[in-house]
Amino acid sequence: MLTKTPRGLKSSKHHLLERGVMLWRCIADDFEQAILVGKHENGSKLPAESEIATRYGVNRHTVRRAMAELATRGLVRTERGSGTFVKTDKLNYPISQRMKFSEIVAAAGHEAEGRLQGHRHEEANEDIARDLGLNVGDEVVRLEILRAADRVPISVSTTWLPADRYGDAAKVFRRVRSITRMLEHFGITSYRRKWTRISAGFADAVDAGRLRLSVHRPVLVTEGLNVTEGGEPIMLGRVRFPADRVALLVES
Repeated sequence: MLTKTPRGLKSSKHHLLERGVMLWRCIADDFEQAILVGKHENGSKLPAESEIATRYGVNRHTVRRAMAELATRGLVRTERGSGTFVKTDKLNYPISQRMKFSEIVAAAGHEAEGRLQGHRHEEANEDIARDLGLNVGDEVVRLEILRAADRVPISVSTTWLPADRYGDAAKVFRRVRSITRMLEHFGITSYRRKWTRISAGFADAVDAGRLRLSVHRPVLVTEGLNVTEGGEPIMLGRVRFPADRVALLVES
């Protein structure tokens, strides 16, 4: 067992090493986090292999393995003779009547993932009641969902649904991890966006943690109402996107 932290490694990495986590993965995870919180901006050059090797107390082969892992994650590109550069291409996210996260991400060549972060039943306030066609105080289901593309957080959303029709929404979503498949469980096979409002803001502490951002980093915000083909309100949502990872594309 190691008795002291190797030169250049933080004590947390020492614990990871004791648990069998490889050095190159520690380095890759460090740089991924730094890139996602904006410490290394898109297009910027990462430190030279020799500098990284010295900082972490490892050889260059380990550094190259870490950079290869970052490339696999879609976060960097290596140019022979020039170095390694941050490559966090923005995901074009169409705003249209029929927008499904999994299809948008798949069309861009990425793997989509959705995870339920929290849920509760609560009373509809005036705005929620108006948009969902309910009375103020009626019970709604609130879902907090984190979505990612190739493991990189793309959005966090807050969604409200009428509890009398979708009371088990959280349980179903946790199992299927998809809004579309969740609605299919309740017999909704087709739906559309009735309206979308776009704005901007800054990530609060909770959203920043989920999106792996620094607090107060800019986010794009969409609010929208989805309805059945017959126009019956299904769900109201508010989605926050990291402004440096997503470009909203309004289709006409």
